[in-house]
Amino acid sequence: MTEKTCAIEKYKKPGRKKKEKENSKSNSYLSGVMALSFSAVIVKIIGLVYKIPMLRLLGSEGMGYFNSAYEIYALLCAISTAGLPVAMTVMISRCSGRDGASERIFRISLKLFLLLGMIGSGIMLALSYPFASFLGNGKSFYSILAIAPTLFFICAVSAYRGYFQGKSRMIPTAISQLIEAAGKLVLGILFAIVALNAGFSTEAVAAFAVLGLLLGSMISALYLLVLKRRETNRISEVKLERERGIVKELLRIAIPVTLSAAVISITKMIDMTMLLRRLQGIGYTSEEAFSVYGSYTTLALPLFALAPALISSVAVPIVPRLSRAISERDLITQSETVNDGIRLTCIISMPIGVGLSLFSKQILELLFKGQTEAIALTAPLLTVLGISVTLSSLITTGNSILQAYGHPSIPMISMTVGTVIKAVLAFILIGNPKINAAGAPISTFCCDFIINVINFSYITKYLPRSINLKKTLIRPFIASTLAVSLVKILYGVSEAKYGSGTLLTLISIATSALIYAALCVVLRVVDKNDLEKLPFVKRHAGER
Repeated sequence: MTEKTCAIEKYKKPGRKKKEKENSKSNSYLSGVMALSFSAVIVKIIGLVYKIPMLRLLGSEGMGYFNSAYEIYALLCAISTAGLPVAMTVMISRCSGRDGASERIFRISLKLFLLLGMIGSGIMLALSYPFASFLGNGKSFYSILAIAPTLFFICAVSAYRGYFQGKSRMIPTAISQLIEAAGKLVLGILFAIVALNAGFSTEAVAAFAVLGLLLGSMISALYLLVLKRRETNRISEVKLERERGIVKELLRIAIPVTLSAAVISITKMIDMTMLLRRLQGIGYTSEEAFSVYGSYTTLALPLFALAPALISSVAVPIVPRLSRAISERDLITQSETVNDGIRLTCIISMPIGVGLSLFSKQILELLFKGQTEAIALTAPLLTVLGISVTLSSLITTGNSILQAYGHPSIPMISMTVGTVIKAVLAFILIGNPKINAAGAPISTFCCDFIINVINFSYITKYLPRSINLKKTLIRPFIASTLAVSLVKILYGVSEAKYGSGTLLTLISIATSALIYAALCVVLRVVDKNDLEKLPFVKRHAGER
């Protein structure tokens, strides 16, 4: 039975009552969002906690080696793992209830993943020194070598995640993400301390720190393997599909998504290459350039990436829910899913973006106390990056919507156009001594803006109803801008009277959150219907 047949047969099946069906879908979607959101918050907290001691252990230069190796790994990881999980999710969600089809899709995908993982790890191992030389400093060779085997295990992890997400089960993905992050935190710091105490050089200590990521991915893969084996043992013997049709459909969906994800990693590689090369071109030494890059990628980029990482918890559940609605020709659910996804994206990302722009220095001092030089360099860059937070987050959501509608090539085109613009602007701006490193976040803003313009011009064509701009974009923007701006004014008054400090920053962040939550209710960014969709509220209401 083919994927198309699954969709048709599912459409013909008699369903439950319409309202009951829609409530069930909404509850399932929000449950997935909540599980992944919780995981994403914890993972980002772990990531920030991890970078604070690592910056002290390695310094900006050592973090430059670590992060440069990670970006090469991220590029190959995107090529190897980005497309197939999405393709699996789409195909399995359309064959919901068909164990034979789902199992066959998973088995074929796992084989492809493991093959890609072996090839990717082999490439990193074989070309580790040429990669390091290309970056202008061979000392990053050790970190690249250490991170190479991680790619194989991440490929295995991605196959299992794609399977569970296709069945709208987001908790396995959430738990596996937590395992990876915890492994990187605990084991990475432990190995770095051991290497440092043993008297190893900075570049060697950075390589030891990378091993935490490797072991974290191994443990995550083992957890998902055990979980899947238990489920497989409960499934009765089923007739599996033929391979050729599944492979063809997997590749049809996966290749454009893979290329789109590769473009995302390429934009990060552009930042890395341009910062390291162009800064040296205007008089920086190799060590100084790596120090700037290390500060930017360790302090600014993790905070900038916080919102997009949280938005993945909104975007990932969109794919199976929207895919089912499209296969069932359910226009109401399609419109509701897209509007909810965009609105949740803005609700989460806008206050974070405004907060990072207006409180860049204070947030950096709160998290990286004592790193005065790095904070002075990074704070202006983070102020510019904050403007791009919502744009970057909307790219994640928009890509998921287009993938669910069966147009994964559009994100590939839009992101390619944006990346070309970014590369040209970064080359010009970073090479200007008056702008230098600030050229990286400026080019990021222009890149993200162009990508969103292209993506949403197509989304509006495919969506059966127009996007509610007032509720999805305008109200969250007003609420977040008012909340953070008001607190910024109060912060300035308090700072002039009592002086700055950790306590004042924490109070300001908490006050911003409370005011923003109140404004979301007053401005009807969220309403009673939204609350009633939450599984806990729905269950509690039913008990009364």
